[in-house]
Amino acid sequence: MSLPQRIAITGASGLIGAALVGHLKSEGHTVQRFVRRAVVAPDEIQWDPKTGFVDLDALRGVDAVIHLAGAGVGDKRWSKRYRSEILNSRLLGTTAISNAVNEVKPQVFISASAIGWYGESGSRAVVETDRVGEDFLAAVCREWEAAADLVKNVRTVKIRTGLILDPTGGALGRMLPLFRLGLGGKLGNGKQFWSWITLHDHIRAIEFLLGHPISGPVNLTSPNPVTNQEFTSALARAMHRPALFPAPAFALKLALGGFSSEILGSKKVLPHVLSEAGFTWDYPHITNALTALVSE
Repeated sequence: MSLPQRIAITGASGLIGAALVGHLKSEGHTVQRFVRRAVVAPDEIQWDPKTGFVDLDALRGVDAVIHLAGAGVGDKRWSKRYRSEILNSRLLGTTAISNAVNEVKPQVFISASAIGWYGESGSRAVVETDRVGEDFLAAVCREWEAAADLVKNVRTVKIRTGLILDPTGGALGRMLPLFRLGLGGKLGNGKQFWSWITLHDHIRAIEFLLGHPISGPVNLTSPNPVTNQEFTSALARAMHRPALFPAPAFALKLALGGFSSEILGSKKVLPHVLSEAGFTWDYPHITNALTALVSE
């Protein structure tokens, strides 16, 4: 992206959204944030995903819409009620934004999705053309992406995000305190693949997608997925701590409920579309990524 653009973002206060807003502003772009309350600043756009309301007048003239909002899958235990919240927050929000995009016709619409699309893949590598999986999050991703597909005649990108690595939040943020105390270790048997990407490279990839004629699903992961054992060993080395305390699968299931399937499950996801388009990662390997992240 060479010319400054006007970009509207949902989920602007989340881990990804807050970093993206800051980065785009630093690059000279005008960023407008969707908010669910009354507008109090000129860079805000009111919306209500539950009712489908979007202030179209405030949205008109934007060059890009980036939709990141949705209930966190790891924030609470997966009760029946919270499963519904996970699905409905994505389905209702994406439908509302897709309808608005159809009205205002920006140059590009980037909508969040996740590598949960693929379900359990074991040690088999999957790419964007692989079919949807069969578990709960795969079903969520299928509905989520279908809502984004309501957009017509606007370039639409569905970003299937992997495990985001940043010390300020997400899985890494939760793991760091234990590893600092020397109490970290592999999760379950450690053989499950984790497909990860640093928050830094994730933001760079979104900016890359804004400026390149790519559409459809795009895996936002590193080109080098690792097993959980490789991940936790690399984290322990980066922190100069042992990794001697594995967390048994039964304990994770007790502690995390349904979300434990995402920690213990295996997804070996490759970013074929980004690689083919010429995107380069600043942190393609887990050792360098974790060393940089924990030393910041």
